Amino acid sequence: MSARTISDLLVQLQLLGRDIEVEAERLLDGTGVSLRAVSVLMCADASEKTQGELAELACLDKTTMVRTVDALERDGLATRRPARQDRRARVVEVTDQGRELIASAEKVLGGLYDEVLGRLPEADREPFLRALTVLVDARSPEPAALRRRPAR
Repeated sequence: MSARTISDLLVQLQLLGRDIEVEAERLLDGTGVSLRAVSVLMCADASEKTQGELAELACLDKTTMVRTVDALERDGLATRRPARQDRRARVVEVTDQGRELIASAEKVLGGLYDEVLGRLPEADREPFLRALTVLVDARSPEPAALRRRPAR
């Protein structure tokens, strides 16, 4: 694979991700909830995750994550409790009200996702999503911020 291909992949994924993010924020603007809050709730509802793990999944720094979870707690959308394995770490749990918000957001965002995937021929949509899932699932379990950068 050439350096150009790798560069193109990075740029293309960034452009697509940013376009989806901007449009999702616009669609959620009238709902009173941010895309960041929805992302954290969705990640937290999928399985038990600490604030640190959620920050990595949602691409947030620790300070932003704390402020986001503070707001989610204040709004009754999530709670924190000590993690079972490490009582110093906090697990974020989604409340029933938070799950209702996730369901509302999924309805709003579903049309956007359909529109984006609709740019592909129908036969390519499922293989694209499967391949994307494989690429994401194959990521290192170590947070990107902690991985050593290669020496230059």
